[in-house]
Amino acid sequence: MAGQALIDHGRFLDALGIEVELLIDASHAAPAGTPVPSCPGFTVGEVVRHIGGVYRVAKLWMTEGRAPKDWQRYPAPGQSLEDYLRSGFDALMDEFAAHEPDAYAASWWPADRTYGFWWRRMAHETTVHRYDLEDATAEPITDVADDFAVDGIDEVLSAWFAQRLPMLGLSGTITRTVAVHSGGHHWIARAGPGVTEAWHCSAEEAATADGSVTADPMAMYLWTWGRLPLRNVNWSGDDDAIAQFWSLLRLATK
Repeated sequence: MAGQALIDHGRFLDALGIEVELLIDASHAAPAGTPVPSCPGFTVGEVVRHIGGVYRVAKLWMTEGRAPKDWQRYPAPGQSLEDYLRSGFDALMDEFAAHEPDAYAASWWPADRTYGFWWRRMAHETTVHRYDLEDATAEPITDVADDFAVDGIDEVLSAWFAQRLPMLGLSGTITRTVAVHSGGHHWIARAGPGVTEAWHCSAEEAATADGSVTADPMAMYLWTWGRLPLRNVNWSGDDDAIAQFWSLLRLATK
């Protein structure tokens, strides 16, 4: 079912609390001006600032009931980047604590307009950028549980590939399907002129796709977010289908 998380929503808040601390720890391991290779054009400090802004945007989506038009985009004079991030995080968690995950909240994804959408979204956003900082600062890469990574793969495909691309008016040039296999789960992503969609499916249905990509959950999680190259997954079938899928994923998650 589109919009349905694959793990219990409480797990997202637990993960979010852990991941934000790991992200902050990684940010201390190198100067703020250190480039972040997996986020071209970003530095360590810019990633910290970005996450602090994302937390504020998410809170305003929930409290204002629409896409926010204005928020504190940068630390206040004299405010450190870490304090900017932590204050945004604390306000976000206070908002989460006041509502059940199934309570209504505006979001950009029609399939899930609940607080739970934001619990899930913020957990994965923080985790991916925590990886970025660990990678940039040569810190050991912290793995995540397989089921959490599988849920993140599902979110990328259903919310970003299948929803964000149509919002941007983007689709494929040829109609092709690609099966994604990881952690015992299977999805099909289809793209072509006027169609961009993805869904969780059976192994039998996935076998009908034009091409396929397979990897363990952590590798697939990072690959779908563009953090790992094609050599980190096993792929087979139609080269054009896989190339188009990869290119569209990059546009969806940019």
